[in-house]
Amino acid sequence: MTTTPSARAHTSTRQAWAGGLTAFAGVMLLLAGLLGIFRGIMAIAQDNVFVTTPNYVFKFDLTSWGWIHLVLGAIAVIVSFGLFTPSMWARVAGVAIAGLVIIANFLSLPYYPVWSVVMIALSGFIIWALCVVQGRESMESP
Repeated sequence: MTTTPSARAHTSTRQAWAGGLTAFAGVMLLLAGLLGIFRGIMAIAQDNVFVTTPNYVFKFDLTSWGWIHLVLGAIAVIVSFGLFTPSMWARVAGVAIAGLVIIANFLSLPYYPVWSVVMIALSGFIIWALCVVQGRESMESP
């Protein structure tokens, strides 16, 4: 069975779209990871940069929050390099890390509210891009 030129063009357009979303997710995860690393270093090195709230339910020392963000950022950077190759493990790990980044930033909202909201939105876009790519690729395979 042969495919028509328009069907091949449609398939290649979908593949380009999926590849573009994977690249978008990889770059955004790399940026989120680097920003998480910098935020973690900031919290570890100098606690007075962050707002302190005395009656917060999820009470951690700011140095602990710094280590959490530093480790999540480092893992996000490593996973982002895997997204530049077409691998399923990188997509699954990317969604998982972006989800953990959302949770960590939600829990640290009182310490750095605007930045936490920005990182939550960025991680939401990463999850969206990785999930849409998976859905499009499964539709293309026979």
